[in-house]
Amino acid sequence: MFNKLESIENRFEEVKQMIIDPDIISDQNRYMKLNKEYKDLEGLVEKIQNYKNVVGNIENNKRILVEENDPEFREMAKEELDLLLPEQEELEEELKFMLIPKDPDDSKDCILEIRAGTGGDEAALFVGDLLKMYEKYASNQGWKLEINSLAEGTAGGFKEVTATMMGTDIYGTMKFESGVHRVQRVPQTETQGRIHTSAATVAVMPEVEDIDFDIVESDLRIDVFRASGAGGQHVNKTESAVRITHIPTGVVVSNQDQKSQLKNKEKAMKVLRSRLYDAEMSKRKSEEAALRKSLVSTGDRSAKIRTYNYPQGRVTDHRINLTLYNLSGILGGDLEEISEKLRIAENMEKLKAGGIE
Repeated sequence: MFNKLESIENRFEEVKQMIIDPDIISDQNRYMKLNKEYKDLEGLVEKIQNYKNVVGNIENNKRILVEENDPEFREMAKEELDLLLPEQEELEEELKFMLIPKDPDDSKDCILEIRAGTGGDEAALFVGDLLKMYEKYASNQGWKLEINSLAEGTAGGFKEVTATMMGTDIYGTMKFESGVHRVQRVPQTETQGRIHTSAATVAVMPEVEDIDFDIVESDLRIDVFRASGAGGQHVNKTESAVRITHIPTGVVVSNQDQKSQLKNKEKAMKVLRSRLYDAEMSKRKSEEAALRKSLVSTGDRSAKIRTYNYPQGRVTDHRINLTLYNLSGILGGDLEEISEKLRIAENMEKLKAGGIE
């Protein structure tokens, strides 16, 4: 660990000099990335220096105990050691977690997609329940959630919903929601009172800017059409809705929530960019997960991650074997405990994979 601390301090000093270089300042993209790196390293370096001071004081007090004959000096050194040694252990634990490599996407906003799976009308209703859960969670966190597009179910709910979530470090928190969510309950249409199991797939992707992921214009087919659903007379009279097809991959996205065709195109492009970027990142995560047998974040959208059981009022996250008897609270947006435990589990995996002891 000490070698890593030394290299981090060296990198911090290097970046510190680079961000005042006129040539770098003139290159806005590079300057912004370096400035972000500087801010990310600043807190870590402060913690490293604090740790080094504690280690230095421990060595001085140990030397006093060996070399000093004065009983009073020796007693003072012993008392200080009793305080410093636990502080050293605490700082070492904090540094271990701070040394875990950060996913550069964690600080980004995200694109949220929820699709009905097995279960017909009941699955569409479940999509509606999940959307409300995330809307309330976003509100609790002080985030903003904007609907990009939705397809309504025949008996309520939604067949598919796409939304953008904006705020602080959203992707780093929401990424754990990707996967298959199951619901076990008695549908309203069930006359025999039998419990049915339905499913919905949640995909969370980092929102990607032009500088993160290039798309060739000639690879796109762009169609415009009249928006459908709620929205008044305007949606029925103008071709403001936009559908974009990425020809090489066959990925199709659409957006119709804005009155302006240009704004709908901009939002659809953000979703497309995020989907293509996410597909590439998911492939890499799957390869990494195969190597370290990750339980938390595999990049596999088909993995069953959570079950919401209405009869027993429980929610089970299968990745970490966590069961909470707080179904109504969780569906009401109380996801903090689940998110925190998933984050801890991922960090523990990263610690093992990185060999940080």
